[in-house]
Amino acid sequence: MATTRKRLGDLLIESGLLTDEQLMSTLKEKPRDQRLGDALLQRGYITEQQLIEVLEFQLGIPHVNLFRYPFDPKLFNIVPKGLAKQNLIVPLKKDGDKLFVAMADPMDYNTIEDLRLSTGFHIETAIASKDDITRTITRYYDEEVFDDLLFEEPERQAQQQQEEIVDMDSPVVRLVNQIISSAVSMKASDIHIDPQEHQVVIRFRIDGKLQTERVLPKHMQSSLIARIKIMGNLNITESRIPQDGRIKVTIDFRPIDLRLSSLPTVFGEKIVMRILDLSSSLNDLAKLGFGHTNLQSFLREIEKPNGIILISGPTGSGKSSTLYAALNRLNGEDVNIITIEDPVEYQLEGINQIQVNTNVGLSFAAGLRSILRQDPDIVMVGEIRDKETVEIAIRASLTGHLVLSTIHTNDSVASISRLLDMGVEPFLLTASLNAVVAQRLIRRVCRDCGTRQQATEREKEIFARHGMTIEEINRGPGCPVCNLTGYKGRIAIHEVLIITPEMRDAINRNESPSILRTIAEKSNTIFLIDDGLEKVKQGITTTEEVLRVALME
Repeated sequence: MATTRKRLGDLLIESGLLTDEQLMSTLKEKPRDQRLGDALLQRGYITEQQLIEVLEFQLGIPHVNLFRYPFDPKLFNIVPKGLAKQNLIVPLKKDGDKLFVAMADPMDYNTIEDLRLSTGFHIETAIASKDDITRTITRYYDEEVFDDLLFEEPERQAQQQQEEIVDMDSPVVRLVNQIISSAVSMKASDIHIDPQEHQVVIRFRIDGKLQTERVLPKHMQSSLIARIKIMGNLNITESRIPQDGRIKVTIDFRPIDLRLSSLPTVFGEKIVMRILDLSSSLNDLAKLGFGHTNLQSFLREIEKPNGIILISGPTGSGKSSTLYAALNRLNGEDVNIITIEDPVEYQLEGINQIQVNTNVGLSFAAGLRSILRQDPDIVMVGEIRDKETVEIAIRASLTGHLVLSTIHTNDSVASISRLLDMGVEPFLLTASLNAVVAQRLIRRVCRDCGTRQQATEREKEIFARHGMTIEEINRGPGCPVCNLTGYKGRIAIHEVLIITPEMRDAINRNESPSILRTIAEKSNTIFLIDDGLEKVKQGITTTEEVLRVALME
């Protein structure tokens, strides 16, 4: 008797992963040619792992984890790299006339038929996640590059270095491309190339944590660094002073911008590349992790016609993303928005962006002075670093402009102290400053392995100190999807300090930071630690993550 196969949407609802409303809204809004599974993933309703498990049940096709899978390197010669990359296929094993392959879409019968004709094997399929397949292709298809480089004689390599670093087919060029491609596929934010005494360590920063990707022999250092410097238009003959550059590449049809920095160390030049994925820049404030109260407060402040709004936090805390999302919301044909940045990270349509260039005298202060002659409504200054910049920003806000900027401080109250330390008069500060937003990035618990656990006594005590109760915590023991870390992705925690009349009076009286904090508490300010603990209650993150970035008072 023929059995009727259930539709994907019904299976997801039955397994409790999706609601009727989510399914109906996705079906209504998705493009006609987009698969339902991809549309649900894009909206964040389900994870890829959950989709794979349901497809496995629906199609009766096994699911395979490629993390630490014992691959046979010979099979990578059977399936060409172009075909593997274009159709997201990885060869797993060979058994007689059968070739077992992992696919992101095992229902792509055209690709299966192409593979059967090109290899001569009968094709058996398994399901694997896109990230898993991309990572495997990036790592294994270029493995011969490392063999070429590892066994090359250092003397011979030194003689040929000059030609090799510009020849697109040379091993060192392919190695650099492979490192960048691998970092992008693993959603790393930075690539670190660390020269040590006897080796070169390549590390990726993923979800805020550095992890070693691979270790290369010392003789590869000079050609590797020379190749990267050529890509960033840096001077390869100068290795005694720090240099900065920029690399633009396209990986899997996505434009990727790399901010490049070289620094001389005792064992050679250390290279750090900050990855800016231009296709995935967050332009929606609602997706940045603002709690409801903080989001309403922030929206109220950025919609004011004038004043200064500061975003504070250390490097890599997502300040730029918040600024760009705010500008994106304010952007319209009836407003003139001008920014001055160092560097311009993301290009926004309809916004005039200026790049700081100290070599020709275009500093933040000089640029800001010129911007004010351009009849702007909203001005964004990349960073407030000195007294001159902050004074011009204050002048701009007092003459009817909304000014957005960032400042490097630990929290919102410390930002006020920092501005006063710079020599700003208290009465000018209180007349112009509207709000200070402090933010940090914390790691999210992996949605695929996260499980509810009983909260410890210490955790209950921490929550009680902040007027909250907690019984259960969501924690991830680690799985192949999150590289056994228990965390995948990041979210921001915020502290939105509104400068109230009482706060203005206290600043004018030069009160201490502790008094300013007490006033902030009275006006129901949600501090970083409180916002973080609220996200722990919601099962988004863990107490350890919050305490790693926010101080307990």
